[in-house]
Amino acid sequence: MRTVDDPYHEGSRAVQDRLGVRAVADHIGRSIGPGLREVAAAFLGLQPMLVIGAMDEAGRMWSSLLTGTPGFVRATGPRSIAVTGGPPAGDPLTAALATEGTDVGTIALDPRTRRRMRLNGTAAPTARGFVVAAEQVFANCPKHLQRRTLLAPVPAQAGAVRRGRELTPDQQRFVRAADTFFIATAAADGTDASHRGGNPGFVRVTSPNELCWQDYPGNAMFLTLGNLEGDPRAGLLFVDWSTGGTLQLTGTATTVFGAAGRTLRFTVTETVETPHASPLRWSTPEYSPANPPVRDSV
Repeated sequence: MRTVDDPYHEGSRAVQDRLGVRAVADHIGRSIGPGLREVAAAFLGLQPMLVIGAMDEAGRMWSSLLTGTPGFVRATGPRSIAVTGGPPAGDPLTAALATEGTDVGTIALDPRTRRRMRLNGTAAPTARGFVVAAEQVFANCPKHLQRRTLLAPVPAQAGAVRRGRELTPDQQRFVRAADTFFIATAAADGTDASHRGGNPGFVRVTSPNELCWQDYPGNAMFLTLGNLEGDPRAGLLFVDWSTGGTLQLTGTATTVFGAAGRTLRFTVTETVETPHASPLRWSTPEYSPANPPVRDSV
């Protein structure tokens, strides 16, 4: 269980100890707190999108994309934010975000500046959207973030939601070409949303129901892998940056530790594809110089 003095729970500590990085994690963990500093509040107010992770009413983990005019996410106090609006029609988290007391993890990622900030807490609905009472707030380094320019937005035109139990051939090609995705996980003391990035091909599709990717070295916190130590449920979000389409996957993930590094294996149980879910359009990417070459196998 996380405490004021220790922001990590047993799962994260187990992974840190296994990899011998507890001291590094302790140093970085000093940046985790419940409060929003002025610089964080200002950053949120400039963002046109927010990724949120939570469980639906059936206990399935999902990651969703929220968008709006900058200012749609704003700090309302040192430990709270308000979000105007909600997910697109048909999104699997619509009911959860309308329910008071839902544990959520959020990540505000700005491809223009390669900055990101995470805020985890508890959500409650409002007349205009929802609020989140913050429990953990922290920034991450720009490692593995691709730089993109925001183009002129287009009118919202979300297409018919397509649901399935496995990846279609077109969805498999989309995932293989991805350079970014988001992952939501949870533990008994809260939910977290995080980012994964790499050169196209870093996510492999091994079957219509299975994905895998190499876990690149990061900040040594191991919040995602730590959550998965105790609860394998996970929700992935892939964004089509050029069309605004989204592909959401829910299922389970496990970590394979090996001599060559760590591999995450994800089993798909449900898919939700929403064409033009977002009005935002982004340029082709400038890949992060930290991205390692894609391996032939993971």
